[in-house]
Amino acid sequence: MAARLTDLQIRNATPRGKAYKLTAARGLCVMVMPNGAKYWRMRYRYGGKEKMLALGVYPQVGIRNAEQQADEARALLLSGTDPAEHRRQSKLQLRAKVARTFGQAAEAWFDFKSQRWREPTRLKARMYLDKDLLPPLSRRPITNITPVELTVVVERIEKRGAHNVAKKSRQWLHSIFDHAIATGLLEGTNPAQYLSAVAAPAPQTNHHAHLTLKELPDFLSKLDAYPDTSIPKAACKLALWTANRPGVTRTLLWSELDLDEGLWAIPKDRPGMKRGYAHVTPLPRQAIAMLRDLHAFTGHSVYVFPGRNDPRKPLSDGGVNVMLRKIGYAGRQTAHGFRHLISTALNERDYNPDWVERQLAHGDPDEIRGTYNKAHYLEQRRQMMQDWADLLDEIRGSGKPRP
Repeated sequence: MAARLTDLQIRNATPRGKAYKLTAARGLCVMVMPNGAKYWRMRYRYGGKEKMLALGVYPQVGIRNAEQQADEARALLLSGTDPAEHRRQSKLQLRAKVARTFGQAAEAWFDFKSQRWREPTRLKARMYLDKDLLPPLSRRPITNITPVELTVVVERIEKRGAHNVAKKSRQWLHSIFDHAIATGLLEGTNPAQYLSAVAAPAPQTNHHAHLTLKELPDFLSKLDAYPDTSIPKAACKLALWTANRPGVTRTLLWSELDLDEGLWAIPKDRPGMKRGYAHVTPLPRQAIAMLRDLHAFTGHSVYVFPGRNDPRKPLSDGGVNVMLRKIGYAGRQTAHGFRHLISTALNERDYNPDWVERQLAHGDPDEIRGTYNKAHYLEQRRQMMQDWADLLDEIRGSGKPRP
């Protein structure tokens, strides 16, 4: 049996015209090449054939390391496994793991989920992926991503004050890794499962500023005194009569109105409508009259409330709020705050909460049970909003709301 090689023997081995071996115990040897390079090798037999296993380059791989690798190879042989084939398969598996990136997993998840999403949700998910999640994680092997790494990613979002984005990102990261596990891209536990445990507390929500019913007389007086030719004034009045969101109100299209039927039909996936819900709004008589008068001034535009400088565009996002500031209600009333005001007033007057919620377009109408009229409470809401418009007129006339 050959003796154990020493560092001195290997260092002193000089190159010759041909490669030769320094033999150690149990098939281990060092191949000394003509260029002076020295390679660890292990001879073994498998399936009746003699084979050679490469164990590294000396001195980067020392004697102890080479002997350890040789011992591991012999253990594989005892179990009936070819060490060379085992190494090849291990390299292939490692290469496959490295190829399974977070970007690959995220895109597979997005393709799967987006088939079930409405367009606004799909666009929002795409935006969050492209802006916040893919830049730091896209090329990372998914098997190497740790909970701490994901925490750092979400913390960056929180630090810029985007707490809602951070919350949604935590949910979607959890879903991405769940999908990766289910499809075989990842084995083991979900590294995003505990992200909520380190979520930074979101700042207290400041509701959109809005007046109380007792403050309406003075407000309506100042609103009525504002120039009648003001597009923001008309948009403000329609918001007061309908409780629709500012985004869909300022971008209202003439094509969405049926003034003979007294209806405003917002189609599904309409820009400005939260979650892209469809919504039908009954118009009180006061709103119908105003819109008929307004058509003489803005009927040339597709928009009911066209922009001041370009009728091909709608009223600007801050148009109504600028007007509210001019009449002295900065910080006291916002365009969105009308929804809070109307909701509070209608609920205090004991209208059916389901009617109020439907008027505010809360919840997906496609998931509301029942027939169209019953599910959407159209006729009930028509009377409720007419009552509300009449109450506003009473306040104008008497200077105070009736109990």
